[in-house]
Amino acid sequence: MPTTLLPLAEKYFEKDPVSAAHSLESMPEDRALAILKVLAPRLSAKVFTHLQPHFAAGLLADLPVQLFEEVVTHLDPLHGAALFSHLPVQARDLVLAKLPQKTKDRIRELLTFPVNTAGRMMSVSFIAFWDDLSVEEAVQRIRTLSHKKETPFYAYVVDKKNHLVGVINMRDLLLSDPGALLSHVARKDVFAVNALTDREEVIRLSNQRRFFALPVVDAENRLVGVIDTGLLLHGVQEDATEDFQKMVGAGGDERVFSPVGFSLRKRLPWLHVNLATAFLAAFVVGLFQGLIAKITVLAVFLPVVAGQGGNAGAQSLAVVMRGLVLREIPFEKAWQLISRETVIGVVNGIVIGAVTAGITWLWQGNPFLGLVVGLAMLVNLAIAGFSGAAIPVAMKAIGLDPAQCSNIILTTITDVMGFLAFLGFAVLFQNYLV
Repeated sequence: MPTTLLPLAEKYFEKDPVSAAHSLESMPEDRALAILKVLAPRLSAKVFTHLQPHFAAGLLADLPVQLFEEVVTHLDPLHGAALFSHLPVQARDLVLAKLPQKTKDRIRELLTFPVNTAGRMMSVSFIAFWDDLSVEEAVQRIRTLSHKKETPFYAYVVDKKNHLVGVINMRDLLLSDPGALLSHVARKDVFAVNALTDREEVIRLSNQRRFFALPVVDAENRLVGVIDTGLLLHGVQEDATEDFQKMVGAGGDERVFSPVGFSLRKRLPWLHVNLATAFLAAFVVGLFQGLIAKITVLAVFLPVVAGQGGNAGAQSLAVVMRGLVLREIPFEKAWQLISRETVIGVVNGIVIGAVTAGITWLWQGNPFLGLVVGLAMLVNLAIAGFSGAAIPVAMKAIGLDPAQCSNIILTTITDVMGFLAFLGFAVLFQNYLV
């Protein structure tokens, strides 16, 4: 980087470290590393915490000693655990050795939990009191802690073996008798998630409960951490925006101002896939080119049938994708969902098919042409409803990302089946269409 641009770059990294991190992620690792090396170590460390763990892990081993120490010193345990999970064991031990003992122990504890579980998502920044503490003593301790950290919404109550026995919100604490014990004023029906609970289940429970935080316990009901549901839902929103981009063949990590080369690398492969599927649809039409040459009016209605099928399928796909992102679709109800969307497709097909048939009859003066268009519309919208639900559900069931170009696959199916249904019915009724 030219030295004349360094002050401008440092100002950018200082003012908006999140956007700066996204910009670095769009570059090759060697180029991103070169930029980090010339920045002030404090700024590089600040941006480093916002990098995606897999990208940050690739940079970590090549950082200069001073910058390396600056970065690992400021590592948050949650971010550190996510980052270290992408490192080889030897490199992981090297980095851990540089950390303060408390941070090191916390990261090692987090790494014992599987990826995408509550244990990997939780924070240890919470307040817990012994159950034999008085309300007055608890309030005094909260006042002392408020100088060091933000006052929480909840305080948790544990016994001498750290078992979670209750929860108390700040309002109840302040209104309680100062001499009362926390074991008497805390709410005993506290809801908690196990540290091994799957991330999707945690999100589903969070949506149901609407709490500000979820306590996390181990197999013996000992309090081990807390999940901030605000951060959790922010992660869901990030997933949703990435899924939207993936559905149409753009990279999930592509940003508005990503470099042109980066965007091309993400988009071009899927455009080639789309081109191949377009030729597949063209091949289907080519099978009937003799019929189309004989009855040229058929060409007018090809985009009508295919386009309506694509729109109907996109509606089903959008609803199902939202359900998958928000974890509203349990596995045992997948077939019920697909059946529901198929029924909706059939009903839409009957209604839209009848309207299209009537318009075609009035326009071309041939009731059989209207019948062909209407039947094709019915078939394609039924297939669109089924496919819009089945594609993402099937991809998830086999372990693939349901958002990865679902729209491209759906468009291929509705185009091919729409053309096939329309021209197939035209063959059956061709004596009445001339």
